[in-house]
Amino acid sequence: MLKEGIRNMRNIAIIGSGSWGVALAIHLANNKNNVKLWSFNEEEKRLINEERKCKFLPNAVIPENVECSCDFEKVIKDADYILHVTPSKFTRETFKKYKQYVGNKPVIICSKGFEKETLKTLDEVILDELPTARVGALSGPSHAEEVSIAVPTVLVMAAKEDEVIDLVQETFMSETMRIYTSKDVKGVELGGALKNIIAFCAGVAAGIGLGDNSFAGLITRGLGEIARLGVELGGQKETFYGLSGLGDLIVTCLSEHSRNRRAGKLIGQGKTLEEARKEVGMVIESIDNIDVAYELGKQKNAYMPIIETVYNVIYNGLDPQEAVKDLMTRDKKSE
Repeated sequence: MLKEGIRNMRNIAIIGSGSWGVALAIHLANNKNNVKLWSFNEEEKRLINEERKCKFLPNAVIPENVECSCDFEKVIKDADYILHVTPSKFTRETFKKYKQYVGNKPVIICSKGFEKETLKTLDEVILDELPTARVGALSGPSHAEEVSIAVPTVLVMAAKEDEVIDLVQETFMSETMRIYTSKDVKGVELGGALKNIIAFCAGVAAGIGLGDNSFAGLITRGLGEIARLGVELGGQKETFYGLSGLGDLIVTCLSEHSRNRRAGKLIGQGKTLEEARKEVGMVIESIDNIDVAYELGKQKNAYMPIIETVYNVIYNGLDPQEAVKDLMTRDKKSE
């Protein structure tokens, strides 16, 4: 890795122009890198290039060294690495469209979720499509709204190769962004995917008027479920007690920035799933992945009462108040 204070300007491709993709672009551009951002939408491209704005981040200003395009080849051609930042359900179809341009460039997953149809993690989806891909994952407690205006943030970058880890760490590190490193790609990715579901549960709890005691219990026991399933799926237990597990869980469960928490809160207040989706107005990864986590838990015979209960709320019509009663009156257990 380059010495502290010495930084080469890098060319970075970001696939996805939603709030997180744009927030990462702003940070990397402010950190003296050239950033090319891919969007599927011509109007988003125009807004970014001409007005230097993102409709999802009204307080952010996009630097001049961010360029948006709807052309995959143009975005990826000269990049040192690629950040993949589409919603999880679009990962495979989007990657299929640009994999021909990847070559030896590392692909860093910044999305948080699973592929619903196959129950696969997103690194598995990428490797399905391109077995030679050099895949990493970037995760941790980070709202796009705060990263885009340079609120100090701490993330974890995971990859198998030191060269990939060092490259990403070098381009991200600044006075407002600290990057820790890991070799546990699977654990870092799973922590980010599974915490969204517990955050949705926290929203439901807020919607029915539960208090701080309830939130503390939910976060603690929810983390236990994340770690149990995560280990069964190939992650290392200690990873789930770090930034991509516990850290991301705290920020997503407790913040009004979280679209997963907001969606759960609306359900707790009696809204339907479709009403919640419409009001939030963006992709809600937790709703898209609750049934995936439920099925994986059954496959791995993992003890996951919170995820099983929220599955019943969403898919079997269980009343949220009854769900709380069910969780509180289960058989006695030791911690």
